[in-house]
Formats: sequence, structure tokens, C-alpha cells
Amino acid sequence: MADYYPYRIATRRGDLTLIWRPGEDDAPDELAVDDLGRLLAFHDRKTLQEYCDRDGWELVWEGEATLDLDVVRQWVEHPDRDLVTAELLLDAWNFLEDLSHSLKTGPPLPSQGPIHDSAYEKIFGGEALEPTADKGAWTDEETAAVRELLRAGLDLWDQAVHGSGSD
Repeated sequence: MADYYPYRIATRRGDLTLIWRPGEDDAPDELAVDDLGRLLAFHDRKTLQEYCDRDGWELVWEGEATLDLDVVRQWVEHPDRDLVTAELLLDAWNFLEDLSHSLKTGPPLPSQGPIHDSAYEKIFGGEALEPTADKGAWTDEETAAVRELLRAGLDLWDQAVHGSGSD
């Protein structure tokens, strides 16, 4: 039996908990969707647990992750502010890619190329947002590419939540 992990998303409209599952072998990680391909999102733990129990999914609660997409959204709109850490942007990037792979509806994220690869390597190293990091800091072009990607991912998130099969 595969393990499933609760993944909490904090937003100004309230927290939602999703069900995340790591991909096996080379398969991408995924978020649970219903039979119509809509994101499953829950407002409370009890309803989430009941859903998983019905489907025979074992939830692993230790190390429950939380992602604050409102802070990410603020940075996308105003990247000059000291709002985020490289870790938060990396988590958001990975989450939004998982979301894009999981949904059966909605537009995919923009295609990624060498500029994204370079930006991802730098953010993974943790220095992307540090202007003193010299070659480890993002260029203006990399920052713009990441903002575009995250903006598209946040739009996809908004569409998924408004049309989700939430409780």
C-alpha cells in the first residue's frame, strides 16, 4: 500500500489540505484528484481522514508540510521586497509543477528551458535571492522567468481550487 501525505496550503481565504504522493521510480510526484481530474482539497482533518479511510489510503502525518502561497504571490507581484526565502520559492515551484502534472483540466505550466534550469540550480543552492552571491544570484532574466512560471502556477492553483472537489 502506498503512503499518502497531507500537504497544507495556507492562503488568506483559509488553509486547505491536499493529498500528496511521491512518484514511483521516474514518475512525477502527484496530488490526489477525483475521477474527473479535479483537485481534492479539504478544509479539516476529519473530512480528509474519512476520505482516505474510504479509499484505503494510509496518511502519513509526521512531517506535514505547509506552503504559504500568499507570500509567494506577493513576491511574484513585487520581487524587490524581502518577502521570501529561496526555500519557499523552491517549495512553491515544485508544488506547482506537481499540481500541473496532477490535474486533468486547466492549462499546463509554460514550457521550461535553459533559463529555468539555471534559475532552478541557483535556487536549489539557496543563494538565488542573495545579491551578494555573485554567480549564484539570479540574473534579471532568470528572475523574470521564475516570476512568469510561478504566476502561471498560481493561476492554475486558483482555477483548481475554485473548481476543486473539496469537501
